[in-house]
Amino acid sequence: MMAFRTYGVAALQSKLAVAVLLGWATVAQADPVELVALGDSLTAGYGLPQGEGFVPQMQEWLRAQGHDVTVVNAGVSGDTTAGGLARVDWSLSDSTDGMIVTLGGNDLLRGIDPANSRANLEGILKAAGDIPVLLVGLRAPGNYGPQFKTDFDAMYPELSKAYGTLYFPEFFEGLAEGGDRSPQAVRAYMQADGIHPNAEGVKRIVAAMGPSVEELIARAQE
Repeated sequence: MMAFRTYGVAALQSKLAVAVLLGWATVAQADPVELVALGDSLTAGYGLPQGEGFVPQMQEWLRAQGHDVTVVNAGVSGDTTAGGLARVDWSLSDSTDGMIVTLGGNDLLRGIDPANSRANLEGILKAAGDIPVLLVGLRAPGNYGPQFKTDFDAMYPELSKAYGTLYFPEFFEGLAEGGDRSPQAVRAYMQADGIHPNAEGVKRIVAAMGPSVEELIARAQE
C-alpha cells in the first residue's frame, strides 16, 4: 500500500511539473505586441536607407529594452490628418495591440485650419476604440499668426486628455539639446531639406520617445 501511495504522489508531481512546463511554453510562445505607427513621411522614413527610419529604429530600441514587439510602418509620405483618417480603419487589424499617431506636419506645411486637423485627429482616436494610443504632437511655427499657433498646439494635449491617450508633446523633442529648438541647434540632425531628420536625428528622436512607447506597450498588455 505504501508503495502504491508513493507511486501515486510521484505521478501527481510529474503531472504538475508537465503542466507548469506547458504553461511556461505557452507564455514563451505568446505573440509579440504589435504596434501600428500611423503617420506621414516622418514615420515612413523619407530620405533614409532601409532600416534607419523611425519605425525600424524604434522597433530595434524597444527590443533592446527587452520587449517582444513588432512595429508596423503605416506612414505615408505627404499624408495629412485627413489622409490618416481615411485609412485608419484598414491600417488597424485584429492583431493590433496599440497605435502611435504622428500626424499634422503636412497640415502645417499647407496651412490647413487647425479646426479641420483637430476633427480629423479626433476621428482617428474614435476609430481606435479600445486600442491604446500614443498621440505625438507637433508645435506650429509663428508664421501663420498667433491664433493659428495657439489652436494647433492645443489640439494634441486637449484631444489626448479627452480620449485618455498617452501623449508625447513634440516629435522632434529629442533634437533639442539643452532645450534649444532653434534651426541652428538641430541642423546637424536634419536632412538637407530641413524638414526630415537624418539617421542620427531619428536615433535621438527614438531615444526621447521610447519610454512613452514603453508605456503604450504596458497598456497594451494590461
